[in-house]
Amino acid sequence: MDGQDLQDLANEHAQTLPEVTVEHRDNPPWVTYKVAGKVFMLMTDLPGHPVVTVKADPGDAVALREQHSEISAGYHMNKTHWITAKGGPGLNESLVKELVNDSYQLVVDKLPHSKQPAGTTPPGLVSSSSS
Repeated sequence: MDGQDLQDLANEHAQTLPEVTVEHRDNPPWVTYKVAGKVFMLMTDLPGHPVVTVKADPGDAVALREQHSEISAGYHMNKTHWITAKGGPGLNESLVKELVNDSYQLVVDKLPHSKQPAGTTPPGLVSSSSS
């Protein structure tokens, strides 16, 4: 998957999530994706390649960087909590969607319940049927 395909897929998928807003900034050129005013994904072009930056659980971030040469510490972000993906053969549609979903959910889970988008369930409140 090349960098433009990566950005296109991440953009399309992010916009299917509940209550996502997108902001375009020109200087520097960034596209910012937010839920309830909180950033969960950014896109920009680094010299020579488009990239997508997402929030990640710190343990997952380390594992992802070790497993995928296309994933590095977050560009211009907290290196513990953010990762940046660039195009390359190790990325596929499933992984990109998972990265976007996980980032979105990390942000939603930290929101007060009253600000969480409808249709998202905070941890510990997943309904289960009792016998």
